[in-house]
Amino acid sequence: MSALSFHPRVAEQHLRVDIDDWDDVYIVGDVHGCLPALERLAERLDPSDDDLVVFVGDLVRKGPDSKGVVDYVRERDNFLTVRGNNEEKLIRGTKEIDALTDDDLDWMANLPVAISWADTLVVHGGVHPNIPLSEHDVDKLQNTRAMNPGDSYDGPFWFEHYEGPQRVFFGHTVMAHPAVYQYAIGLDTGAVYGGALTAYDFHADELVSIDVDVTHESRKDSKILEPQQPALV
Repeated sequence: MSALSFHPRVAEQHLRVDIDDWDDVYIVGDVHGCLPALERLAERLDPSDDDLVVFVGDLVRKGPDSKGVVDYVRERDNFLTVRGNNEEKLIRGTKEIDALTDDDLDWMANLPVAISWADTLVVHGGVHPNIPLSEHDVDKLQNTRAMNPGDSYDGPFWFEHYEGPQRVFFGHTVMAHPAVYQYAIGLDTGAVYGGALTAYDFHADELVSIDVDVTHESRKDSKILEPQQPALV
């Protein structure tokens, strides 16, 4: 595969990994401070030190234990994450979480905005199909949802029209169940809203979800998307 052409600011914040270095690869949706859910999902996946676990960002905010989730991910060398829009809010100082240290914030500031391997791209928000990847700055990769300007749940949505060439794994848009398209897989299934925490087993081509038993933040039904494509079974 030829090298990806990123926006200059994104190119500096892109991590390329070689998945041949890892036995299994798992991609995990938005955790939002839900440490017990993450621990249960990790127990279900049971990754070894030779397996790679990649998060789509938004480890933090809204849920009860952002610090616990950050520590959980930071302590494991085989756990990687892109920087989501909620990490960005903390870095830019528009939101605060008292439990997080300056060292935690420095760690977030140095997270990649994009992680890629082979023909796969992991970002938090998405890739607008009508805009070249080279014109997606940090904000676009973190916040793209609808085809129209704005952070809208009215649609149409980028992943309904995106035709590659990379297959993109993303979060940010809360789904009633995972969105599975040929070139886009959405993994934010609303863990913090009482939904589920979802992972994708890359080599097995399977979704793994655990239900979350508690609602930490309420959300309007109109802000939880029912994707047109069915989940993998």
